[in-house]
Amino acid sequence: MSAPDLTIVPIETPTLGDRSYLAHDGEVALVVDPQRDIDRVLSLLEEHGVRLTHVFETHIHNDYVTGGLALAERTGAAYLVNGEDPVSFARTPIADGEVVAVGERMRVTALATPGHTFTHLSYALADAAADDGQGADVAVFSGGSLLFGATGRPDLLGEEHTHDLVRAQHASARRLADTLSDDAEVLPTHGFGSFCSATQSEATASTIGQEKQANPVLVQDEETYVRELLAGLSAYPAYYAHMAPANLAGPVEPDLSTPAQADPHELRRRIDAGEWVVDLRNRTVFAAGHVPGSLNFGLDGGFATYLGWLVEWGTPLTLLGETAEDVATAQRELVRIGIDRPAAAATGKPEDWVAGTSHELASFPTATFADLAQVRHHRTVTVLDVRRADEHDASRIDGAVNIPLHELPTRLADVPAGELWVHCAGGYRASVAASFLSAAGRPLVAVDDSFDQVAEVGLPTVGRDA
Repeated sequence: MSAPDLTIVPIETPTLGDRSYLAHDGEVALVVDPQRDIDRVLSLLEEHGVRLTHVFETHIHNDYVTGGLALAERTGAAYLVNGEDPVSFARTPIADGEVVAVGERMRVTALATPGHTFTHLSYALADAAADDGQGADVAVFSGGSLLFGATGRPDLLGEEHTHDLVRAQHASARRLADTLSDDAEVLPTHGFGSFCSATQSEATASTIGQEKQANPVLVQDEETYVRELLAGLSAYPAYYAHMAPANLAGPVEPDLSTPAQADPHELRRRIDAGEWVVDLRNRTVFAAGHVPGSLNFGLDGGFATYLGWLVEWGTPLTLLGETAEDVATAQRELVRIGIDRPAAAATGKPEDWVAGTSHELASFPTATFADLAQVRHHRTVTVLDVRRADEHDASRIDGAVNIPLHELPTRLADVPAGELWVHCAGGYRASVAASFLSAAGRPLVAVDDSFDQVAEVGLPTVGRDA
């Protein structure tokens, strides 16, 4: 009689584009690449009725703060980190080729797969209870190595290392393809929207066999892969620079308790002092009315990614949410990138946040690309494109000025005078940009529309793909 299958549970963090994993045999469990908010893992362990014995880290992460050490300390599990990583905490060192028994059935083999980082490890999971008695490949936790239709980007450790890492990434992916059976699942950490992925895929699952058929790293020769991957790399969030140092130091369990509450006078004082007061509401309601000088990073988009990208590290943050739950959600997102405690928070409606002060709510209009096409027939306006430079180069509205969103806070003086129509690819980044421009007193219209509509409404475009 064959043994029941091992259970593998993905733990998704879609706002950062990452997955962690819990695997168990019904009694004991392992976790790979946990996020900072470990309560999600603890709840799963309780739900499945299993005991955590091992926590594996594929690499020192660049896009989030790990919860690995805190999870291991909370549960008593062994914390396995590459022995070559210069961490400043106690860990169980692991190296290429080592096999770790997790319970009676799970066997985990560490495989050196440099490319995303120099010390990157993937972990091949085998089931020792397979019918042949030899153990059968189940999956590989590939971290930032082999992703769905892509690989992890090789440039996050600095330009001086990119050439070596991209070639190592090609070799590492092929090592996984040559080592594992075709039906082994590929379980990457990155590739679901994370900027740690060189490209993005719509796939939600894959196997080694499927990747052999379609992944560029496995179907292209090394020179073609290297050339095309490097040509496709774009900017990545500035907060990444703070993640590896935090992970090497050993992050503690985060404090998710409710922040101190700020009244309207305190909100104004913080804005006037140059602190960030961040409105978590969606862009439509923010445009209709908001605290003057507040900034819009809605929870309905890439909240932590873009806030972490734009903020000067260490700037005090005050969160404005319609509900306490919204503030709690934002706190959870922020601790994942190392912003541990908001300075303050306030909940309710925007009218509540200016009550008793001399300030009225600010607002700005929103529009579509069809509206922009009509306006350009009647008067001259400046079209400000806040997409990344690679997006702008591929296809842009003729005459548009490009200041990527992540550069805008330090380049407000470069924004042309006059009426501004601000757009991105879908509306989220345009609203973030509009909030900065509105705080600076600039007249603007935020385009809340898909860039796909540009051609439909007859706006002239230029660029590589136009």
